[in-house]
Amino acid sequence: MAGSPTKIILCSCEDTMTLDTAGVRKAMPDATVSAARHLCGPEMGRFRAAAADGEVIVCCTQEAVRFRDAAEDDGLAADLKFVNVRETAGWSSEGRNAGPKMAALIAEAAVETPMPAGVTLESEGVTLIYGRGQEALDAAELLQDRLDITLLLTSETGVVPPRTVAFPIRKGRIRTAHGHLGAFELAIDGLASPQPSSRTHLQFGPPRDGAQSNADIVIDLSGGAALFPGDGLRDGYLRADPGDPAAVQRALFKASELVGTFDKPRYVDFRADLCAHSRSRIVGCRRCLDLCPAGAISPAGDTVAIDPQICGGCGACAAACPTGAASYAIPTADLLLRRLRALLTGYREAGGLKPVVLFHDADHGAKLIDATARFSSGLPASVLPLSLNETGQLGLEAVAAAFAYGACGVLVLTRAKPKHDITGLRDTLATADVLLSALGYGSGRARTIETDDPDAFGAELVLAVAEPTVATRTASAFLPLGGKRDVLKLALRELHRVAPQPVASVPLPKGAVFGRVAVDSAGCTLCLSCVSSCPTGALSDDQERPALRFDESLCVQCGLCRGTCPERVISLEPRIDFDAFAAGPIALKQEEPFCCTKCGKAFGVKSTIERVKAKLAGAHWMYKGEGSEARLALIEMCDDCRIETATNASIDPYGAPHRAPPRTTEDYFREREEREARERAMLDKIDRGEV
Repeated sequence: MAGSPTKIILCSCEDTMTLDTAGVRKAMPDATVSAARHLCGPEMGRFRAAAADGEVIVCCTQEAVRFRDAAEDDGLAADLKFVNVRETAGWSSEGRNAGPKMAALIAEAAVETPMPAGVTLESEGVTLIYGRGQEALDAAELLQDRLDITLLLTSETGVVPPRTVAFPIRKGRIRTAHGHLGAFELAIDGLASPQPSSRTHLQFGPPRDGAQSNADIVIDLSGGAALFPGDGLRDGYLRADPGDPAAVQRALFKASELVGTFDKPRYVDFRADLCAHSRSRIVGCRRCLDLCPAGAISPAGDTVAIDPQICGGCGACAAACPTGAASYAIPTADLLLRRLRALLTGYREAGGLKPVVLFHDADHGAKLIDATARFSSGLPASVLPLSLNETGQLGLEAVAAAFAYGACGVLVLTRAKPKHDITGLRDTLATADVLLSALGYGSGRARTIETDDPDAFGAELVLAVAEPTVATRTASAFLPLGGKRDVLKLALRELHRVAPQPVASVPLPKGAVFGRVAVDSAGCTLCLSCVSSCPTGALSDDQERPALRFDESLCVQCGLCRGTCPERVISLEPRIDFDAFAAGPIALKQEEPFCCTKCGKAFGVKSTIERVKAKLAGAHWMYKGEGSEARLALIEMCDDCRIETATNASIDPYGAPHRAPPRTTEDYFREREEREARERAMLDKIDRGEV
């Protein structure tokens, strides 16, 4: 396999697992494979010899720190990588049959993974502790020597005045909060200062609203609603239940470490030119806005803005983005598919059968896998774990590619109570299930396992492996290239090509990112407003003749064309039509151009010109009576000829019949005064007996 490392060192961890060096050699033919029994102990010399230069994959993660320290102490220049084959493969009731899985895990670890770009956050330790009662004051006193503390109390009840005031104490309630670590902005109502004469409990002076405060860190011990959406995703905002002393201590300990300069990953790359949010104040797509749990995304005109300093990296926006404007960077879509390709190809080349891919995160999933390996039966030999930064980043392209590469199932391990909403992930898997069922893979082949229990997790895996499956006819080996949308289209094409039952078209649920635009050609006037609103170029015109063309492979079902169409003749149909994918642009409507009756230049659509003439003839003053024929003839001319003819023939487009002048307020006042004057004159005549 091109690009594989030079040396691979397996270790049986004191003969607690069975190694399959032959299977690894099949999956990694260009690598030098060796095996050890106790590499981190008596056989450390073998590691030092291998790590002198080149690339080395060590099949152990538990002792990675020891190996790195040894390489650094000895000045060894090898590029070190570590892969866990013990808890994920060897420590299992099926460990003797896990050789192909070990080969697959090593092949996946060999894929180069570039470091993503970062975002810098700076904190000087200015901290606002927001809480109630004595618990908040005690927390502030614990941190006063480490951080620059200000205490904001929601209530003074039960708070004994401190003997020495070492930090500002105020009373108030936070009305709004914005920002992130190093740059929080808070609006506070009811702000009041304590009276120095407070005796048995703190007493405060008169309050004022609308106070502004800035902080680097906010510790929320109020016990109320969170100040920010996506609790736990906002860097620098630490929230704990004041009734849980352990949780409070964890928050205080973490806060004490948040001083200095920090680099966080830029989780999402964003290209505004691909965004399909809106056009001309008509909103089309708002998937990312609806899914973001951290409040990091906001509308910005025709596009959206993603604040990388607030983004918590859940990946929901990137997974749901139909155009690839938002794409996950840890890893990118094409890199994730390259890892999948290496994993499944290595498994197949080492003799593995019926693989099931298990996507998981490092925080929850890896710990559950370890617990299953140590205290239960471990992972089945055909279950191939693949770690993600966040399971929410999983998109349809990864699920489709997994089956195209030969997987018989896809499982996504999440918490029983996820940290944030996984609606986007569930929608992705629901769309994948519809697609896989239609293509002959069966129903329920892509689903979540939502549990925190190792035994329940193991039972779910056993059921998944035991289910009857239908594999691809011949596994694909395509190389993923391009951006997220390009990778998605390529994965779907390959999935269809190798599917057990490759049907031409698959209807998709509402909200899917593929489909066709249906146009009622009888009502379409070819105004092409839909073309100007289409953000992806799925709708286009023709340079040679009046026509509306459509490329289904580019359509993301944003609905901007439907919202823009003045004739209301456009509808959307979510589906994947694989024949249309290959067909390229097709004509939805085309007509003969209308040529200027004077110079012959094409300038409009024949049916439109005829419709305009029919509506105006005899119905408008310009086209009635004398001179109407000459004015109708102007409609059949291009702009230049129309102006020239109207000027030379002295046709006055403003020669309208006389109209009564418009009545104004002054007219009504004047008439009322005249009427009142006449009435007074009549009364005077009556009084004089003249009438």
